[in-house]
Amino acid sequence: MAHQYSPEIDYADTTHTHQQDLVAPLTPISTVVTFEKRDHSWFAKSPLPSDLTVMVNDITFYVHRYPLMSRCGYLGHADLQPSVTNDGYELKLQNFPGGAETFEIVVKFCYGFQVSLNLRNAAPLRCAAEFLDMTEELEDGNLISKTEKFLTFVVFSSWKDSISVLKSCENLSPWAENLQIVRRCCDSVSWASQENASGQNRWLNDVATLHIDHFIRIVTSMTLKGLRPEFLGSCIMIYAERWLLGNDVEVEGLKKRYRNEKDEVQWSIQQGQNQEKEFEQNLERRRIIERLVSIFPHQKDAIPCKFLLWMLKMAMVYSVSPALLSELEKRIGIFLEDASVYDLLIPGYTNGKQGKKVKSKEEQTMYNVDSVQRILEYYLMNEPQQLQNHGNTNISKLLDNYLAEIAGDPNLSATKFQVISESLPDTARPCDDGLYRAIDIYLKAHPDLSEHDRRRLCRVMDCRKLSVDACSHAAQNDRLPLRTVMQVLFAEQVKLRATMQINQQTVNADSSDQVDTCSSPKEEIKMLKQDLEKMAVLIEDLQSDYKNLQQDCENMGRKQNALSSWILGWNKLKKSTLFNVKSDSNHENREVKEKEKRMSSMLRLKRRQSLQ
Repeated sequence: MAHQYSPEIDYADTTHTHQQDLVAPLTPISTVVTFEKRDHSWFAKSPLPSDLTVMVNDITFYVHRYPLMSRCGYLGHADLQPSVTNDGYELKLQNFPGGAETFEIVVKFCYGFQVSLNLRNAAPLRCAAEFLDMTEELEDGNLISKTEKFLTFVVFSSWKDSISVLKSCENLSPWAENLQIVRRCCDSVSWASQENASGQNRWLNDVATLHIDHFIRIVTSMTLKGLRPEFLGSCIMIYAERWLLGNDVEVEGLKKRYRNEKDEVQWSIQQGQNQEKEFEQNLERRRIIERLVSIFPHQKDAIPCKFLLWMLKMAMVYSVSPALLSELEKRIGIFLEDASVYDLLIPGYTNGKQGKKVKSKEEQTMYNVDSVQRILEYYLMNEPQQLQNHGNTNISKLLDNYLAEIAGDPNLSATKFQVISESLPDTARPCDDGLYRAIDIYLKAHPDLSEHDRRRLCRVMDCRKLSVDACSHAAQNDRLPLRTVMQVLFAEQVKLRATMQINQQTVNADSSDQVDTCSSPKEEIKMLKQDLEKMAVLIEDLQSDYKNLQQDCENMGRKQNALSSWILGWNKLKKSTLFNVKSDSNHENREVKEKEKRMSSMLRLKRRQSLQ
């Protein structure tokens, strides 16, 4: 006999146990004592022979029509076929929600057996009851009403239970969606993000375990509820790190396991299986990236630039669509000031594994320079005012350091290096020392670069913006073209002349302000003027040497022997006093400043004495 019918469920107890025993209404002719499973078949043990064979996936159930038809409206209008094995009928259930495991529980419920309703089977049973049309019109306390009450009063009141039920809904599409189970669970979880502020870390970690579709629904629901963009960004970052990092550990372990020669055959079979599995995983990761990018908050502080660049690298690894890559590059361009050089070093994924055309050896650069070039263009397009304030200094330093990192790539063409070097306008670089350093590294890494390319590359640099130390290094750098060296010397000459003029103005101002007839200050002023005259003579010598270098350069062009003439000019340059100009001028400047200081001290002393 079946168990006694219990008309109601005590939901007060289920809030703690999260499980409820269901007892179906008493079946009048139920004489089934138990169910027995043999291989892939279930048999209802009864004195009466079964007259209905139901096939769900690869499992066959031998049951009786009346207990099922009294609870399941679906069987009343289903197309039952005569059985070929007995006198009964056959029914094949296609795409049954929950599969054979769920149908087994439904059958036991229809026969009046006690079954347990819990977080794992509540959603599948609700969908199965809807599929089989198990409504109250057939019997009070039917499966639809019982599962619906359990979901409403137990599951949806707890965000942790809602997460557990969401996981059970992953293979119940579209039934779980149509029955609003997914939506109600997502709403329950999203509301909890506001109500349980003290337990947000635990909430974030649990939410990150969900399927990407359910995670998107939760984040979308939180966005509509007006949650802070920073919190939404944290959810997205934690989810991405969980699903996109550390996925190759299993494959690497298998490689170590089958590394021995005696396991080569076994490893080849395993490798083929792993490749198929890896292909499916890559498709899923690509989908995760695409879905996450679609819900990125637009606020600047919601997601850091470092994470955006990491997502761009992941997107390139898994070959997402060009449109999505462009979207990421645009977002990074807005926040480029917050990036670091390491973040900008995007590997140049050029092999066929990423689904792209294999490039020639000359085109296989270590880093994806084109992507950074586009990011910089988006920055200049969206933030033109940044070039007029302190932000341009940060961008120029970032770009020059990036150029220094990629300059050592032997496959990086001079044209690409030049294009990205010229991306910033002249006003964006207050000093060209960083650019000179990058150019020097590139010239050192590409010793076979033609003279034309070297001159073209060095024209990017403004010698007038080089510091004294950089000028000193450049003047003795044999990797630079001779014309560039001459420009550096001329720029240094101009700086010396400017320094001399400033010192002259200072001396004249000090001497005009003095009315004291003391002989010592006058002598000091006279000595300073003599020093300035010496500096003027030194400037004239520099100008003469510069003209000589120009004449040598013209002679080299007429003789069409650039190498030998350059060596001759370089030897002449080394024998001259050009490289001593900087040190001599610095020495002269120091002496002038010391004398000015002594003179000022004496004048202050004289004033105090006159006042006494």
